[in-house]
Amino acid sequence: MTPADLSRCVVRAVRCAVADGELAAGAATPERVVVERTRPGGVGDYATPVAFQVAKAAGCPPRDVAGVLARRLGAEPGIERVEVTGAGFLNFVLPAPSAPAVIADAVMRDLVIRDVCRGAGRALTADESRSGPGERQLRERVVRQSILRLLHVQGGVSECALPAATPAAPAAVPHTAAAAAPPTAPPAAAVADLPVAPVARRDGDVVARYGADAARWAMLAVSARETPSFSDVLLVQGEASEVFRVRYAHARSRALLRNAAQLGFRPEPGDVDDAPALLRLLADHPLVLEAAAHHRAPERLTRHLVELADALLDFQYRVLPQGDEKPSAAHRARLALAEAAGTVLAGGLTLLGMDAPERL
Repeated sequence: MTPADLSRCVVRAVRCAVADGELAAGAATPERVVVERTRPGGVGDYATPVAFQVAKAAGCPPRDVAGVLARRLGAEPGIERVEVTGAGFLNFVLPAPSAPAVIADAVMRDLVIRDVCRGAGRALTADESRSGPGERQLRERVVRQSILRLLHVQGGVSECALPAATPAAPAAVPHTAAAAAPPTAPPAAAVADLPVAPVARRDGDVVARYGADAARWAMLAVSARETPSFSDVLLVQGEASEVFRVRYAHARSRALLRNAAQLGFRPEPGDVDDAPALLRLLADHPLVLEAAAHHRAPERLTRHLVELADALLDFQYRVLPQGDEKPSAAHRARLALAEAAGTVLAGGLTLLGMDAPERL
């Protein structure tokens, strides 16, 4: 079971508990449950507060609801353990993610993201970057456009709500966790009331000074309610700059593919036992996208992309043969994992409205 499968599994458990009379017939049955990585000091790998969401209509304490759901979910294949903590939090332990499954999910999810964002007008236009009132509204547009993309990938916003450039065909959505979820938010109204702090006047024309992508990153890297911070670190082509590390990691994944082709081998998904951090972050990516959309918080995606980029940059040195080594199945599997990580980085940058260069 993947983390994304877990969310659907929890929804199904709630519905079955209501249908079987274990929870009151009027209990709320949510369309989607947000499952997130357990915070430091927590129990298990993932957690959800769904019991609090259901308890009021069920007419019983959240911990009792959690107990009902824990008994059901503990019997699900692919869930190693379920625990109830606090007033009713459900905590899960899942098996270690499988590299082939993670890679397949990354590829399918990228197809959804590319189709959703085709023609969405990623570059900042002259109208968006002009001074005066346009400058004050710049961040509002950037934040809301990114949230609309995230919502649309989750199945919650129609294409007409996205910033349009050229007409795009309707999304051909494969059966992935993101695509399979039913709509949970109305179109443009999903972000109409979101308060967005503008770029401070003292920062001036941030697009002209830092470039479109770096400016977007700074505007999306903090909560919409916070005033974004701009500094010359955004211009640094080195590890001090988060936006550079993310774009560089994507470029490195593509360079590894080119170098492997010169050595005569291609990526082939297989088991990888020396990249637990990278596998965990890739497996968590669908949950990050869902949480970012649910909370209207693109900054969750930026933080995840930085972690993923750093893990890929650490892993890159183990991908290609060293010295007299011949390409092996292990090298092909590592290359496939690096390619998937690069694909996820590119998709994440696209959702933020940014480019993912093949070379840097």
